[in-house]
Amino acid sequence: MNPLEVPAQTEMVELVPNGKHMEGLCPVALPPVGVERCEGGRPSHGGAEGFLPRNASKETHFTDFEGKTSFGMSVFNLSNAIMGSGILGLAYAMANTGILLFLFLLTCVALLSSYSIHLLLKSSGIVGIRAYEQLGYRAFGTPGKLMAAIAITLQNIGAMSSYLYIVKSEVPLVIQTFLNLPEKTSDWYMNGNYLVILVTVTIILPLALMRQLGYLGYSSGFSLSCMVFFLIAVIYKKFQVPCPLSTFSANVTGNTSHVQIIMKDSSGGDPLIQASNDEICVPSFFTLNTQTAYTIPIMAFAFVCHPEVLPIYTELRDPTKQKMQHISNLSIAVMYVMYFMAALFGYLTFYDRVESELLHTYNKVDPFDVLILCVRVAVLTAVTLTVPIVLFPVRRAIQQMLFQDKEFSWLRHSLIAVILLICINLLVIFAPNILGIFGIIGATSAPCLIFIFPAIFYIRIVPKDKEPLKSTPKILAACFAGLGVLFMIMSLSFIIMDWISGNNKSGGNH
Repeated sequence: MNPLEVPAQTEMVELVPNGKHMEGLCPVALPPVGVERCEGGRPSHGGAEGFLPRNASKETHFTDFEGKTSFGMSVFNLSNAIMGSGILGLAYAMANTGILLFLFLLTCVALLSSYSIHLLLKSSGIVGIRAYEQLGYRAFGTPGKLMAAIAITLQNIGAMSSYLYIVKSEVPLVIQTFLNLPEKTSDWYMNGNYLVILVTVTIILPLALMRQLGYLGYSSGFSLSCMVFFLIAVIYKKFQVPCPLSTFSANVTGNTSHVQIIMKDSSGGDPLIQASNDEICVPSFFTLNTQTAYTIPIMAFAFVCHPEVLPIYTELRDPTKQKMQHISNLSIAVMYVMYFMAALFGYLTFYDRVESELLHTYNKVDPFDVLILCVRVAVLTAVTLTVPIVLFPVRRAIQQMLFQDKEFSWLRHSLIAVILLICINLLVIFAPNILGIFGIIGATSAPCLIFIFPAIFYIRIVPKDKEPLKSTPKILAACFAGLGVLFMIMSLSFIIMDWISGNNKSGGNH
């Protein structure tokens, strides 16, 4: 069979996150493909578009799985899927774009992400599929399913690895601050490798073994509360940290063009670093420099949540396309506000001295600050509780590729989670210099999941008799896919240029 042909309905088996299959059920409102049958011999109730609400009627459902997750819990789960460690680097992005350009870019990315989810939901509503990989199969056959599954796996493994890197690097600092140690010791409880394994086994693994995403709504809500606390602390610190920066050390990262003079505060407090140029404490509204181009992909990928959208949709109580779109829009809006506020007040605290990881900048002020210590714990809690949410789509992708025709098995469900977490821990522990690999993964899989796949799936799945190829929605979708290709080329070119310049510098040193 030509892989681009529309697959027969015999392959239209949906694997929901808990591993259950459709049993004798036929998707509703499939595009006309010349096949009007169900494997179980039951007739289809064609003609309805979108997901049917759960009620007492005898209408066919898309899945035999009855969602029980409330609207609020779904918002928590999706917001937690959106929110990642990237929030720590947005102040640095604002420092290299300026406030107005940052706001413009962030707004564009949020709107594009919402539109992308709209394409996913509309495609899934037409063919009755709530699995990203099966949308790929419905559009392009087995190659489409494999491309979607591989992209989800790579993207989410990279995301989970970045979260565990934060655990590995930050937990020893938290313990060091708790114990009031001036220097890091060689004790096991100060070793990040041991600590990341301990956190994985005691916190992440039990949550990852849960059968349904809906149960993680409580941990997601707590995780979001931690990030709200982080935001409140950043706003508070804006009015506590003086400018020029109060610091314990003369080695402050910043613009080396400024002449730094160390002098004691008259009150006998911390030394102050004064710059001969008072403009370092003036915000920039529009900035273009060599680092600006690197911040654009960071912001573009700040709203990656698309692999989690359909699993959350599956477990939603009384699911409708409009209800899930409202959940997505609300989640994106909440994270949009949090992203902008965290970036703005972090930037207005340190201006051009802000580092790529915001919390590291506060260390220059007072490494033993109790509030910043609490913020570190909150951020660590948030990223730790996000790992199980991100793991669910990876496990589902593996099930779609390897175990599609198998019934749910607790053994398989648990083994996949354990093996994934072991591999990610080994990656974090033994491959400390894989930022380039993560960069390649992020520059390829993220644009595919956000821009390219939703658009081309939509173009392929929506019947031509409903929306011709030259219709406005499909033209917009094609432009959206082109934007994703542009992002991919741009991101890869930045990484390659950075590698080339790095190799040239290292070669010169030899």
